Amino acid sequence: MIPKLSDINIGRTIEIVNQPSLTYKADFKTGVIAKKIDGLYAIEQTIYKILQTERYEHAIYNWNYGLELADLYGKPRDFIYAELQRRIKEALIQDNRITEVDNFVFERVERDTISVKFKVHTIFGDIDAGRQVNM
Repeated sequence: MIPKLSDINIGRTIEIVNQPSLTYKADFKTGVIAKKIDGLYAIEQTIYKILQTERYEHAIYNWNYGLELADLYGKPRDFIYAELQRRIKEALIQDNRITEVDNFVFERVERDTISVKFKVHTIFGDIDAGRQVNM
């Protein structure tokens, strides 16, 4: 059956409702998945998972999920710093609960390892995050 224009309510307003960020809490050290978390705790876990997942490597995730690191190995340190900042921002901003990523600080931990720390601004509040990367 083809709808008629009179069947469509054009003047109707649409209400957009944000879904809760409720998820299971995963303890990545012990491997235990327990209780449910929401809000800032859930977004912290999401940030951790995004930063630990190599982008394009796992078929279960879409191409907007994860962080690209594999092609940075062996590149000059200044290039890695600039690319890491851009890629981390790009990876995290895909989540609509994250509004901004800034205040990047890089530190050389070992000869071939750097640490990057940054601030993630979310709709629930700010989170200090970071990641170590082999270069």
